[in-house]
Amino acid sequence: MATHKLLLLPGDGIGPEVMAEVKRLIDWLNAKGIAGFETEQGLVGGAAYDAHKVSISEGDMDKAKAADAVIFGAVGGPKWDKVPYEVRPEAGLLRLRKDLGLFANLRPAVCYPALADASSLKREAVEGLDIMIVRELTGGVYFGEPKTITDLGNGQKRAIDTQVYDTYEIERIARVAFDLARKRRNKVTSMEKRNVMKSGVLWNEVVTQVHAREYPDVQLEHQLADSGGMMLVKWPKQFDVIVTDNLFGDMLSDIAAMLTGSLGMLPSASLGEIDAKTRKRRALYEPVHGSAPDIAGKGLANPIAMISSFGMALRYSFDMGALADKLDQAIAAVLASGLRTADIKSEGTTPASTVQMGEAILKELQKLHA
Repeated sequence: MATHKLLLLPGDGIGPEVMAEVKRLIDWLNAKGIAGFETEQGLVGGAAYDAHKVSISEGDMDKAKAADAVIFGAVGGPKWDKVPYEVRPEAGLLRLRKDLGLFANLRPAVCYPALADASSLKREAVEGLDIMIVRELTGGVYFGEPKTITDLGNGQKRAIDTQVYDTYEIERIARVAFDLARKRRNKVTSMEKRNVMKSGVLWNEVVTQVHAREYPDVQLEHQLADSGGMMLVKWPKQFDVIVTDNLFGDMLSDIAAMLTGSLGMLPSASLGEIDAKTRKRRALYEPVHGSAPDIAGKGLANPIAMISSFGMALRYSFDMGALADKLDQAIAAVLASGLRTADIKSEGTTPASTVQMGEAILKELQKLHA
């Protein structure tokens, strides 16, 4: 059995607590011989700043490059609000994405039947929801240059962020979306702002060309990103795969997260190019939620997004789709039993701590493997 190298980066806040539940799952898979994972642990974000005065050390970057996949917790918190901008906790995550070439961010939004009433929308709008947002992750306004704040004098300043996309960046993210759609319901919705942004004009043009040239069998529709946000909260089940740029993808995926009942429910995968020789790709898996420092250390965090992120690693990095399916089934079974962490609790449900939820999911997975 092949051994897969994982780098665990718990990060800050609730990151270490939810990562512990993934570690519990990995230990069980190793002990039972179901899979073979070799794990290392490193520091990122505020934890790395406290130890090394950087958001991620060169040593841990080397470990990330050598790993088959990185499992990432969360970073940031008020403690580090005053640190220099270039070493802020979030800079560690941005560097990982950039240096590992993780251009494709996959953010599924699935509403488990037991949580349909936990969404802020009506049950009929979200019950059975299963959409995938594909966000371009290494280009656009977050990385574009120039990026400056200039003092103009007389108490005035000017801030500049630059939205930049090249054809190849749009082509490769479009291909990821179309390939995913072929395995789902065969529909892609591309979202941009071509009515006011030149980058949106190019985005629309390139996605249309890739579709006509390589994926004519997939249904393609175009939508302005602001209208798409409205439709996500009006009737989200009209979508299958949504592909969009870095900025709009950031916002639209957070909207989609709340359709599922809680940010604590949403995993993500960040993928690089497939190596032509090895057929492997660098990848990082993380929950969409933040570090939630207000509840850190209290056992209140929901570990489901973190566990589901590991499930995405099983699916996209290690070709263990059947095991990932069983993990999804285990999560659904625990939710159907009425167990809830604080963020998704409702009347008549059973409250659970972070550890209790993780243990319950592992027990359900063990039943499926019995």
